[in-house]
Amino acid sequence: MATADSRAAFNALFDDCYSDLVAYAVRRCQIRSDADDLVAETFATAWRRIHAVPAGEDGRRWLFGVARNLLQNQRRTQRRWLRLREKIASEPPLLPTDPANEDADDRVARAITELSARDREVLLLTAWEGLAAAEIAEILDISITAVWKRLQRARDRLARQLPADLRDRTPSAAERSN
Repeated sequence: MATADSRAAFNALFDDCYSDLVAYAVRRCQIRSDADDLVAETFATAWRRIHAVPAGEDGRRWLFGVARNLLQNQRRTQRRWLRLREKIASEPPLLPTDPANEDADDRVARAITELSARDREVLLLTAWEGLAAAEIAEILDISITAVWKRLQRARDRLARQLPADLRDRTPSAAERSN
């Protein structure tokens, strides 16, 4: 629970260091919103640990140290994401391919990528992850009925995206329910 003393200490730290910390973050971040996030997270850390923050000029240095550590963590995360993106780009497609139907697989993959993220998600959770409607409902935090509706709409949209020769090979709603 915050006491009057801890609020006063935080307010003094904020008033004394906010402008300098923003300038520090802006000089080190390429995007202004990243700098704003860095400053906000730094002060959130200071608030959570206000009793560990030294007084006076030592508190200012402590705050800049927190900002530096957060920035390093942010950069490590960005590097991991870049490596992951490169790895994914170099991997073969996720769709299972049958050499006899490679063209069809490519066309299905293209049709799936043209769907909205929401449609793709429910289709992939069903088809590739093999999850039941109840499991998907729990993951997406929606009702089972909503899962079925989303799934039906996504299947319909996918069928419309598919070329005519592939559309004829997709199972009907009655066939899918068996």
